[in-house]
Amino acid sequence: MPLPAIPRRVKIGDAAAFAGTTPRAIRHYHAIGLLAEPERGSDDRRHYGYDDMIRLLWIRKMADAGISLDEIRAGFEGATGIEQSLARLEESLVSKAAAIEAQRAAVHRLREVGSPLGLLSPLVSGRLHDLMPEALRPADLDTLLVTERIFGSLGAAVQANRFIVLATHPELRAEEDRLAEAEAALDDTMSPDDPRIEDLAAQRCAHETALGAAIDRSGLDEALDGLLDQEDEHAGEEEGEARMSAMEAIGKMPYDFSPARVRYEERVIELLHSADQEGDTPRTC
Repeated sequence: MPLPAIPRRVKIGDAAAFAGTTPRAIRHYHAIGLLAEPERGSDDRRHYGYDDMIRLLWIRKMADAGISLDEIRAGFEGATGIEQSLARLEESLVSKAAAIEAQRAAVHRLREVGSPLGLLSPLVSGRLHDLMPEALRPADLDTLLVTERIFGSLGAAVQANRFIVLATHPELRAEEDRLAEAEAALDDTMSPDDPRIEDLAAQRCAHETALGAAIDRSGLDEALDGLLDQEDEHAGEEEGEARMSAMEAIGKMPYDFSPARVRYEERVIELLHSADQEGDTPRTC
């Protein structure tokens, strides 16, 4: 059986097609000294031989593996340090693979849960998955999102207790809504010294105490040991994500609070601290 015509040399287009690259890339390899310029034929075009093609194929293999062109050239030249470069590349690829897997898991949770709750950590979404979809409000998810950013998944999972209680205790949800509406009215038209601030702060503290009592009765806090174990399992998911203190977050997360609202928040904290000192601690914020 006769063989097809076997060229002794090929033009740049055929060389690029065989190697799985482009003529432009090959010209770049020539420009940076990675691939030697081949001899030109009578037509004044580059013609590539067997050795050129072997070098080109190895370049493509190494480039496909993520090795930079500079490091490929250094490797061909026998330079030292290539092993360290490969080790760094491997570490980078492992990190990228972990990031891709975390993204895949997040998309899977989002599809499974069917709401933005799935984008929070499994520790948080798992705590709330039994709630009816309408029981968890968008503002609740917003709060959990911020808490998870500042305190991590465990902090948000603990905070989820309040939303479970609010979803299952209509009278507490109604009071929460009433207080939220009153808090929204603490705008720039109100003086920070207005006596209504003190009264509202006391009401908020009483509400938080009632929420804490409901959490205690429901046994939600008894799951904290299990949450700690789960936190260990998912600790790797948050590696590399910068955490900040609550005080740092105050200066970086805008809430557009009026001076009256700021004074109100301060008084709530002070009252809750006093309740803590008296052994009546609401653990819901």
